[in-house]
Amino acid sequence: MSKEKPLITPVLLAGCFIILVGFSIRASYGVFQIPIANEFGWPRAEFSLAIAIQNLAWGFGSPFFGAMAERMGDRKAIILGAILYALGLVLSAGATTPLEHQIYEILVGFGIAGTGFGVILAVIGRASSDDNRQMSLSIATASGSAGQIIGPPAAIALLSLMEWQMVFIVFAASILSVLVLLPFMKAPEMATKDEIEESLGDILKLASRDPSFAMIFIGFFACGYQLAFITAHFPALVTEMSAPVESYGWCGDLGITTTAALGGLSISIIGFANIIGTLVAGWAGKKYKKKWLLSGIYAGRSIVSAWFILTPITANTVLIFSFALGFLWLATVPLTSGLVAHIYGLKYMATLYGIVFFSHQLGSFVGVWLGGVLYDDYGTYTFVWWVGIAIGIVSAIIHLPIKEEKKILPQ
Repeated sequence: MSKEKPLITPVLLAGCFIILVGFSIRASYGVFQIPIANEFGWPRAEFSLAIAIQNLAWGFGSPFFGAMAERMGDRKAIILGAILYALGLVLSAGATTPLEHQIYEILVGFGIAGTGFGVILAVIGRASSDDNRQMSLSIATASGSAGQIIGPPAAIALLSLMEWQMVFIVFAASILSVLVLLPFMKAPEMATKDEIEESLGDILKLASRDPSFAMIFIGFFACGYQLAFITAHFPALVTEMSAPVESYGWCGDLGITTTAALGGLSISIIGFANIIGTLVAGWAGKKYKKKWLLSGIYAGRSIVSAWFILTPITANTVLIFSFALGFLWLATVPLTSGLVAHIYGLKYMATLYGIVFFSHQLGSFVGVWLGGVLYDDYGTYTFVWWVGIAIGIVSAIIHLPIKEEKKILPQ
């Protein structure tokens, strides 16, 4: 009788740490909006476009790194991702024009693709038992939220000690350090390389003709739009609040006395709340249909966002909004990746989830870029905020007709 695999394994722990470091860096980019714009006298749209390009490159790179992991090995994909990530950060540290930042963020985006959810979740999924898989994916996703808690405050602390250019160098060294964990990233292969070469085209054709796959693809656009817009612009929105932080008791109790500190704290609160939300999503994903849960999460995000923008913005509403949205933040990732694995199997999870994730990153590009452009034009984020609410409602609706049943795959 075979012994059941435990939930917590070396693969899960190593994968969580890699995601944590990568997401700590990525989540801190909003903190650099104002310092970089002020140093060079750029409009907000310039660095916003760089972050948007980073998100788009992340999306483009995800299916390619997924296919590379399946054909050439997971470790090679992770090594290449970490090197590109570090190279993009080092080059960005020396950038003095918007175009340079925008070009170098392509490398950073590809680096995130190689060290992020697409590759790591596929390894963890293969290494987990059927009973533990949904919760393993949720724990790994929650590690991204832990990075979100650590990243912005760490970036703010480092900025108090050194110039932003040196912070980027520190980040580059940090992402390279995760490579020491590669010996632990072992998972059983679902197919030989020859089998993958023979049947990958067939599974891609099957997925491309499946309406459910199209609905998952379209629905994930909203997730990217909402998350990337908030990550890139919310710290700046909070920093430029007209009301003084000292006027509100909660922030004083937390030792927060400036709007800049509140902006960084808001992203960390989102990350903290999402650890809870993601683990709850993992538990619920074993008991209820994932499509219903995803629909509810997108609807909930739109409701919370509408409340925030319709309510006078104070330090207290920032804290409430951050926690409420955080609970729904990355909870979509284990459910969406789990849905792909459930319908299409584990053999091609990295590639198929990478394709779906491309839609997520298209949404990220639009959210970050549009936020910067409309802010420069109108001096407010209100319109782009309402666009995100509308997109969330569409996503909540489009998940409902998905057929959550296993497909007959090519042998």
